[in-house]
Amino acid sequence: MAKIDIQAHDISNALKAVRDCTQCTNLPLGPRPILQVDPTAKILIAGQAPGRVTHHKGIPFDDPSGNRLRDWMGIDRDTFYNEKHIAILPMAFCYPGTEKNGDLPPPPQCAEIWRKQLLVKLPNIRLTLLIGKYALDWHLSRNQAKTLTETVKGWEAYWPSMLPMPHPSPRNNRWLKNNPWFSDQVLPRLKQQVSLLL
Repeated sequence: MAKIDIQAHDISNALKAVRDCTQCTNLPLGPRPILQVDPTAKILIAGQAPGRVTHHKGIPFDDPSGNRLRDWMGIDRDTFYNEKHIAILPMAFCYPGTEKNGDLPPPPQCAEIWRKQLLVKLPNIRLTLLIGKYALDWHLSRNQAKTLTETVKGWEAYWPSMLPMPHPSPRNNRWLKNNPWFSDQVLPRLKQQVSLLL
């Protein structure tokens, strides 16, 4: 029991340090780190960064993207937001702002400062969902294809410990329509694996 208490204590200290972070002084809405971690979690969702809506709500994936992601995983909101099952650790924890074509990229210093520290406090992760280009680049580095589509098509090379995925945003409706194999072949396996882990 002492080991569990130590882990919980360590994660509490790490979360406090993240929430007190002042590294990014130029964020348009100011810092508001949004993440979900617990040492017992078995599934890690590695996304991009909170959007404007998420910043205001303080809840990750509480939007149409989250609805689609939960559908892809075959779980309900209660399961999704149970940190003892699901960890949510985006590439940056605060809303980075927007540019002409959407949100700005996640500031790299967030992952540089915090990501490895937090990942070592998640020893029970068995499946990591890599959502979008920035998560793929950080987790897979050079061990990926030239494009996101090609990497996702080669998903079995990373399975069952990792799954490269497109972002579940409605902006990707065209990609999903053009790549029906993702829904037909990948999502049934994802749902089965999530069910086994939870």
